[in-house]
Amino acid sequence: MFHEILVIFHVFLSVGLIGLILIQHGKGADAGAAFGSGASSTVFGSQGSGNFLTRTTGVLATLFFITSLTLAYFSVQHIERPKSVVETVQPAPTSESETPSAPSQDNSELPPVQTSPSADKDSEVPNPSPGTNN
Repeated sequence: MFHEILVIFHVFLSVGLIGLILIQHGKGADAGAAFGSGASSTVFGSQGSGNFLTRTTGVLATLFFITSLTLAYFSVQHIERPKSVVETVQPAPTSESETPSAPSQDNSELPPVQTSPSADKDSEVPNPSPGTNN
């Protein structure tokens, strides 16, 4: 719950920081104010807006870095560490009741295999005679 609230606060901080940076005048705007471009008619006065926006940007940037580090810390805490192979393998059953038994021959649905005693004598593969190299 705290993680989700912190993510939402972090997003608002980032949007506010982007907005404040875009509102600020650059260094080149001071030269235009000297020739009467209207910088003195702002809400904060001729110098007040620079100090207020700069301080607010600094505070938001500091909060942004703090929330970034806090989110990184919490994301590391949620990662499940991989277990070793020894911990994941289940131990072998020790008692005979736990071991699976072979199916009985009586319940087999397969027909019985018939072997003929003459199958060994009438083989189609000739036996090599000793002493010949094939």
